[in-house]
Amino acid sequence: MEESWKGHVLLVPYPGQGHINPMMQFSRRLISKGLKATLVTSIFIAKAMKLGSSIGPVHLDVISDGFDEEGFPKGGSSELYLENLEAAGSKTLAELIVKYRSTPYPIDCVIYEPFLHWALDVAKDSGVMGAAFFTQPCVVDYIYYNIQHGLLSLPITSAPVSIPGLPLLESRDMPSFIGVPGSYPAYFKMLLDQFSNTDRVDYILINTFYKLEAEAVDTISKVYPTLTVGPTIPSIYLDQRIEDDDYYNLDLFTLQASISTNWIRNKPPRSVVYVAFGSMSDLCEKQIEELFWGLKNSNYYFLWVIKESGQVNLPKTFFEDLGEKGCVVGWSPQYNNEIDFKFLAHTFYALMMN
Repeated sequence: MEESWKGHVLLVPYPGQGHINPMMQFSRRLISKGLKATLVTSIFIAKAMKLGSSIGPVHLDVISDGFDEEGFPKGGSSELYLENLEAAGSKTLAELIVKYRSTPYPIDCVIYEPFLHWALDVAKDSGVMGAAFFTQPCVVDYIYYNIQHGLLSLPITSAPVSIPGLPLLESRDMPSFIGVPGSYPAYFKMLLDQFSNTDRVDYILINTFYKLEAEAVDTISKVYPTLTVGPTIPSIYLDQRIEDDDYYNLDLFTLQASISTNWIRNKPPRSVVYVAFGSMSDLCEKQIEELFWGLKNSNYYFLWVIKESGQVNLPKTFFEDLGEKGCVVGWSPQYNNEIDFKFLAHTFYALMMN
């Protein structure tokens, strides 16, 4: 098989669950087209998950995020993590590209998540092509592009907002980082920096499909060579072209599938709210309590995904008050049966795609 590969692509996602999974699926698509695909994880993730050299047909390799042994410390600042990730990640990504030069299959292209904008500089400085893989909707990407290039000023003081090439947008249509400016300054800077060096990019790839966001795709295509490559979900849910592609295959957290599946099995259709705020969120006790009583007093059951590290903030009587109304798990699988959820989530787009 190696002799017939058309090229070798190195895929570099941000080291988070909702960022790795889309690139994992895109890797499988590339492999089905005759390319060798190597997906990069952090050294800590590889150690913690006891990952081997591959998952199915997808080859795995590692770079450093600066926290190789213990992972990012709880309570550490996001600024510290992102600074270390850029410093250690840039160095080790460059070393990885050099390593493959001495093999029969050197890297031809780096497909990177723009949260790691520095990966493009590493790729271009190493003499290989660079393609940005956006996991967020095209409309959201183009809003950040306009802010980064000074075409949209913050704070937004009036609505509707007019952005050339997009329909008029109300305040509620804006990404939350814009609606509540200054809430997470390090991550907001990271979002804007996605477009800080895209003048060097060879292609923009977006996890969407044309008919979903035709106007936005047409608009950003006038700025960059753009391809829509979504939805990046297992092939079994799309065209069944890839054999045995029925699961994401990479879970950064311990799945509690039997707990949630058994709990939900006898619930009436359209009676369950699926609540998830992502692997990066840390809600305080007050926020959890407010959400809990809102859900408890609703007319719905609820399945709430709270990562184990965040469960230390649960109120003392939380599980006692929970009763049969809800189920709390540290991580939940993607359900592929006929459950009809309602969603309360930090990113409905990812859940919709899945």
